[in-house]
Amino acid sequence: MAPNIKELITSCEVELEQEQKRRERALAEAKVILAKAREEGRAELSQDEAEDFKAATQRAEKAKSAIEGVKRKLENAQQIAAMEADADAEMAKRGAEMKQEQRQAYDRVARVGREERTYHRGNDPRGSGFVRDVARASLYRDVEAESRLVNHMREERVERAAYLERAVGTGAFAGLTVPQYLTEMYAPAVAALRPFANVCNHHDLPPNGMTINISRITTASAVALQATENTSVQNTDMDDTLLTENVQTAAGQQTLSRQAIDRGTGVEDVVMDDLFRRYATTLDNTLINQTTTGLDAIASTQTYTDSTPTAPEVYGQLVQAQSSVETTLLGFAQPNIAVMHPRRWYSMLSAVSNSWPMINATGQVPVQALGVNQNERYGPSIRGVMANGLAVVVDANVSTAFGTGTNQDRVYVTASDECHLWEDPNAPVFIRAEQPAVASLGVLFVLYGYFAYTFRRFSSSAVKVDGTGLGPPLFNGS
Repeated sequence: MAPNIKELITSCEVELEQEQKRRERALAEAKVILAKAREEGRAELSQDEAEDFKAATQRAEKAKSAIEGVKRKLENAQQIAAMEADADAEMAKRGAEMKQEQRQAYDRVARVGREERTYHRGNDPRGSGFVRDVARASLYRDVEAESRLVNHMREERVERAAYLERAVGTGAFAGLTVPQYLTEMYAPAVAALRPFANVCNHHDLPPNGMTINISRITTASAVALQATENTSVQNTDMDDTLLTENVQTAAGQQTLSRQAIDRGTGVEDVVMDDLFRRYATTLDNTLINQTTTGLDAIASTQTYTDSTPTAPEVYGQLVQAQSSVETTLLGFAQPNIAVMHPRRWYSMLSAVSNSWPMINATGQVPVQALGVNQNERYGPSIRGVMANGLAVVVDANVSTAFGTGTNQDRVYVTASDECHLWEDPNAPVFIRAEQPAVASLGVLFVLYGYFAYTFRRFSSSAVKVDGTGLGPPLFNGS
């Protein structure tokens, strides 16, 4: 059955909404790249940042072109709708019932001040109407529900633009930003999130296939001194080995009762937020701890054995690990990050030497310190910089159950350029609202995302510092 003109207009509005969001996300990403360079006092972008900035601006331009095309389609559909309305007006006679409906509609219009919100405390005090529209739009493609959600998102962009631009937020999903009056203060379940994943070398996940294939040169060519004139020169055939990494799926679901949605307050927002946190934590934990391919599995072991370890000794171990990684990678990548558990970082912060703190507060690393603390809260990834140039990534997904006593953590030193992570270019996660349990009044919310990663392009591209020296730390050691 062909859609009517109202459905076509709504479809165009939804498509326009999506393209505008794509452009806003791309521009926001470009702004973040420039802001980071400015905050770090760099006049130029790094090569990776320049490539990311170029890709973001290209996506923004592509979305801009798409927006123009959708607008033209929308204008054509609106013209047809106007023509149909004129024809109906000529054929129809306005009766008393129609006049009454018009009078009621007129009374509902806010003519002084500003237009009322689509969802507000007066017409939807508990948010059940909003969630019902989300379900109807997702399950049944209800045109009126979609139209209300489109209007709601337009209002949100005007009043809460900053909220919609956050990294992994509900602004990435058409019509799923919960009205502000429903957002109450609550204590969510804590999660380790994805500090390490955030500093990896990011790529767009290819649109097809369930594997990532990379060629590794395992036999190099060779050059040697020519023995004498007109004699054969060195000839060694190159050979490669295919490195295959799987595309993996991280997913979670929650089934909400209709009662929770209809009579609860902000229930769906709490559930979605928690699913986002679990997704980020699962992805990051996989990168670090997955058997065979995770950072812990591929890293070479550097044993640090000491019954009375000190923070300066840990620093020395990091320098040794950095040397090992650079010897492996040579000029292909610079070992620039150290990934450690929060307890290890704070034990180093507590250390003092000759009455000077080992890790200073902010600014450049002073001569009397071995590092600088950026005073960032947990999550933004880079927490500080060591005197040897290593940026510290504090990540609670690093296990503290290693060793015979199951009480040791590990510190990983590697090059972020060789930590490759592929994620979906549109958004790391997607939301679908389905209703398979109609008879039991259940609504299913599913969150999922595809990703692939590799740290195995070069053997021994990471070093893990392990051993008794990384047992439960003291917070006053020198």
